[in-house]
Amino acid sequence: MNNPFTGSGVALVTPFNADFSINFEAVRKLVRLQIEGGTDFLVVQGTTGESPTLSQEEKMQLLETVIDENKGRLKIVYGVGGNNTIAVGETLKKVPAGVDGILSVSPYYNKPTQKGILEHFKYISTCTHLPIILYNVPGRTGSNMLAETTLELAKISNVVAMKEASGNMEQIMELIRLRPEGFGILSGDDAITMPLIAAGADGVISVVANALPEKFSKMVHASQSEDLATARKEHYDLLPITKMFFEEGNPGGVKVALAVRGIMDETMRLPLMPVSDGLRARITDETKKLTAN
Repeated sequence: MNNPFTGSGVALVTPFNADFSINFEAVRKLVRLQIEGGTDFLVVQGTTGESPTLSQEEKMQLLETVIDENKGRLKIVYGVGGNNTIAVGETLKKVPAGVDGILSVSPYYNKPTQKGILEHFKYISTCTHLPIILYNVPGRTGSNMLAETTLELAKISNVVAMKEASGNMEQIMELIRLRPEGFGILSGDDAITMPLIAAGADGVISVVANALPEKFSKMVHASQSEDLATARKEHYDLLPITKMFFEEGNPGGVKVALAVRGIMDETMRLPLMPVSDGLRARITDETKKLTAN
């Protein structure tokens, strides 16, 4: 099975009302913004979607809303991960129609060995027919998936790609160099997406593109077509706000920009908190500048 997920993917945030319930109308507005902004595929319930704070029922309602609003226009990837291998497998067996792929993070907190990571993904790959994107994010999981572990998992027919957020350029380039044909490498770090695509990566699963899909997808698509002059311009235009978005944690910063654009409020569920007033003012100014034209 070849990787069908390339270009500009977006890890959708979850909009909340002031009472912390999900704002489903804002979910629909966000999906429309992505479709109109040049995004290539949607990721529902990654960490950016505040998945740890949502019930299973809420996750299903959110997924069904995205599927309904999308109407088959973009591919949809659903985040199903965890550190209880059997439970992850059971959840995968219940994924509804309308989902095109799965994003599954390496088990977190209990810090398995590389062998444990291998066996985890081998097991869950048997629980779904859908293509699986692996997700390596050591800063959140507490353990790094080594290149050799990923390459071993790439031999499994429905393991089709890796979202790499280790920040280790040498490791990621080793994956690009040694990966089998048809296996995708996706950036998990917005700030290095352009250089990674130039090095041979296939795209990104982005946070920044939630609020700025027009410019971000332009940068990704220019990078893919080797129009480096355009890609560099968009990359450096976006770099300051990218840093701001992550300055006080994710997704607080990007929700400020989405509020500026009239898509949703900034509300997040505890333990996450809104960004500071100073950062909010800087993000607001930069968002207005980037969306002025």
